[in-house]
Amino acid sequence: MKRVLLGLGSNKTFNNRTPLENLECACADLKRLLANPSFSSVYKTKAMYVEDQDDFYNMAVLGFIADDFDAFEFLKIINKIEEKYGRNRQNEIRFGPRSLDIDIELFGTEKYDTPILTIPHPRIKERAFVLIPAIEILINSADIQIRREYEDCLENLKKQGEVSVEKINSYGTRDSKKCS
Repeated sequence: MKRVLLGLGSNKTFNNRTPLENLECACADLKRLLANPSFSSVYKTKAMYVEDQDDFYNMAVLGFIADDFDAFEFLKIINKIEEKYGRNRQNEIRFGPRSLDIDIELFGTEKYDTPILTIPHPRIKERAFVLIPAIEILINSADIQIRREYEDCLENLKKQGEVSVEKINSYGTRDSKKCS
């Protein structure tokens, strides 16, 4: 089994669902996709890159997928989950508001650098909103090397004053009635 680390974010409502409910619904779908999923807490963060928008709610998910699962096939499934909860890539501003964003941060030990997929995610080390929830769920992981690398990156961001993250809740994995 390959270990998969995902970063999730939302700052826009869709179908009368709040950003937090969009995350909850996406997690319900990810529970069916990944084996042994772990869910971080949800964190509220200021938007990066395009700052004139609502704050984001972010979290991380760690789970496992069969060794023969292809990263590009996985990306298509992730994109369908995003679309299901209102993401329309043709009508959005890059780094702008979105009802759901799911980034593949890690996909086993595989590395890709293509126009549609880069793994490990190229901006993970500059994003406290990914590092903090990832460290939270990697705490029980056998791979302490990645966790320590992320902790070092987070420490560097703190020294630069680049960390503005507020923990909202310890994420439950209940299935929301609003997800159907």
